[in-house]
Amino acid sequence: PPVLRGLTFPGQPLGSAAQFRDNPDGSHSRDSLHETSMKKLLIVAMLLSLPAAAEDTRQLARLTPQAQEVLRQEMLDNLIAINEVLALVAANKVKEAGEVAEARLGRSAMGKNARLPFEARPGPQMPAAMHDLGRNGHLAASEFAAAAAGGDRERALALLPKLTENCVACHASYRTR
Repeated sequence: PPVLRGLTFPGQPLGSAAQFRDNPDGSHSRDSLHETSMKKLLIVAMLLSLPAAAEDTRQLARLTPQAQEVLRQEMLDNLIAINEVLALVAANKVKEAGEVAEARLGRSAMGKNARLPFEARPGPQMPAAMHDLGRNGHLAASEFAAAAAGGDRERALALLPKLTENCVACHASYRTR
């Protein structure tokens, strides 16, 4: 049966807490309580430093709360549309996938927030490069839609990754909070 090493159990005397380690020669040796405590302290210190190492370094796009909410809903709608496009392509309904891509993601979907009050419009509040990524995403969707509408399944499949390329670049580069 396997030997449990480095475990302490309720009721075990504190002084008997020891860690066993395997030596290169196959023998086992016992760490002192002090060595074990130091190792645990080092592990805790490393774990405490993780949040600083995992700090979000993406550029903050300062949007009003209203614009953040509009953008969040738009991103959710886009994700749903991309999922629908993928499902249609998988079902070999390429022309229908192109129609969805154009209507909900392509040039046809651009400017839908123009009627909103300025404080609710994300586009004008974004850094220029972030806004460019959004526009390029719409253009990529229209390019996919054109290939799909023409029935060119192979070209449409080749353009499919471009539907999310700008999304990924934007989300990897920017944050809103």
